[in-house]
Amino acid sequence: MRAALSLLALVIVAAIVLSLAKKQATALKPAAPGAAAASAALPAPQAVGQQVQGSLDEAARRAAEAAASATQ
Repeated sequence: MRAALSLLALVIVAAIVLSLAKKQATALKPAAPGAAAASAALPAPQAVGQQVQGSLDEAARRAAEAAASATQ
């Protein structure tokens, strides 16, 4: 009896896990009509690179200013 209940519990847990895995797998698939619109909304890699470079330059400038004001 105890073995049968354990087996039943394992089957129930497996069913729950497989159900959640199926939901996750379907959530990862891009929708066919929305895929083109989503890719069009992404910025160009060059623009992202320029933003990152600008942020790095700004951080370097602020660090230099902070170092200069700390030594005065």
